[in-house]
Amino acid sequence: MTVSENSQPMERVLYEVKKVIVGQDHLLERMVVALLARGHILVEGVPGLAKTMAVKTLSQAIDGEFQRIQFTPDLMPADLVGTRIYNQRTGSFNTALGPVFTNLLLADEINRAPAKVQSALLEVMQERQVTIGRETHPVPRPFLVMATQNPIEAEGTYPLPEAQVDRFMLKVLVGYPSATEEFVIVERMTGALQDVQAVIDTEELAALQRRADEVYVDPALIEYSVKLVSASRRPEECGLGDLERYILFGASPRASINMIVAGRALAFVRGRDYALPQDVRDVALDVMRHRLVLSYEALSDNVGSDDILNRLMESVPLPEVPLREYASARPAH
Repeated sequence: MTVSENSQPMERVLYEVKKVIVGQDHLLERMVVALLARGHILVEGVPGLAKTMAVKTLSQAIDGEFQRIQFTPDLMPADLVGTRIYNQRTGSFNTALGPVFTNLLLADEINRAPAKVQSALLEVMQERQVTIGRETHPVPRPFLVMATQNPIEAEGTYPLPEAQVDRFMLKVLVGYPSATEEFVIVERMTGALQDVQAVIDTEELAALQRRADEVYVDPALIEYSVKLVSASRRPEECGLGDLERYILFGASPRASINMIVAGRALAFVRGRDYALPQDVRDVALDVMRHRLVLSYEALSDNVGSDDILNRLMESVPLPEVPLREYASARPAH
């Protein structure tokens, strides 16, 4: 069976999700990429753009469990991961597992909770397990955290710790729909919604993840990702010394890794068993935008991460690898 045939279930998943969600093609594609690449997504957008509905609909299409946690300032870490409860009848402690034990977890408005609550997700996002007392509990597979944050309010919010942000494979910016899309949204939401069918189950998704892992990545693409991430730390090396004052810290090596892993998954979604330079470039902004720590000077000059990264991507040329080289270099499966 070819990769193109194997990737068709993901196309059916997207088709089912689009029965409910109008537009948002970039977000939906990145959600599928994150599922295949076993990553997590941070989504930034104003309220009312169907971020929650997108995750819930996706969980229905893959027949997975879905949990939503509304982050608030009074939330406690135990409200996420669970806690130990004393049973007076037996005189022993029982473990009550929290809502993170699911397949798709929506951390809604994650920046409304203090750092101690946000950091409660660190272990489960990285290790796919939760430690409560002396016991360690694995979460179900697959496991995807999709966190949302509202960019238009600062009052009552807490910035995410850098270590927490770095655990997200992708950060996707969601904008307003077009007038045509909004017409369809209103028409669809004021009528009877179509039922979403489960087209794959979690075991099939795990098999697809393994197939996506086999997508061939040319060493030139790895070199490109390393150059791009390195340029975010030392922009003067690629002739962009004027950007140095805007960047306090560049992207970590996790960005280089995730660029390749996400690019490989995107190639799989697009029906190929090899990644192209464009696949890696297409995910570069989503992988890197949240990993740059900008200076106050960048804030005062209204220079954002995307502005810096777009200039870096223009200065670092895409590698040229002929398709016949992919065909000859690709290992036989």
